[in-house]
Amino acid sequence: MSAAALLLAVTACGISPTDVQDRGQAPTVRIPPPTKTIYLVRDGKLTREPADVEDDTVDSLLGALFDASAKPLGDRDTALRGFTYLRTRNSINPPQRDEIQLPRTSTLTVYISGDGTLTKLGKAQIVCTAQQDAAFEVVKIFRENEGRPPVDEGRHTCGELK
Repeated sequence: MSAAALLLAVTACGISPTDVQDRGQAPTVRIPPPTKTIYLVRDGKLTREPADVEDDTVDSLLGALFDASAKPLGDRDTALRGFTYLRTRNSINPPQRDEIQLPRTSTLTVYISGDGTLTKLGKAQIVCTAQQDAAFEVVKIFRENEGRPPVDEGRHTCGELK
């Protein structure tokens, strides 16, 4: 027996090799869905509150957010009184520059109606509720009132409005 074979035999760990074995599903990364919470106002600041919705889609959460303005809220409040949620539109935008495709970004456009001023706190309620879904990088808000041109309320992120 050669010195290398003898050294290998002495240093082997004593575990015999086996065939490939199936050990279950491969690990995958999943973006969690938004939680069943909405953002209301308590003491002039945003606060997450449980939402009474059947599912955790952004549309149902925004519907619950705007419905809350018609209900008694106890020690909580909303800056969305007088406004109505209409619909959303999701746009996935893969920007291209110099023939290089950059990572995809998703913008959610929220359409509302109503008179009065949509305050920064009201915008924050909408944007922060929508951005619980990690797929939306930016939220745009448009106000549509019958007989008047639409009003662009801007592009926002939750972090900038808090």
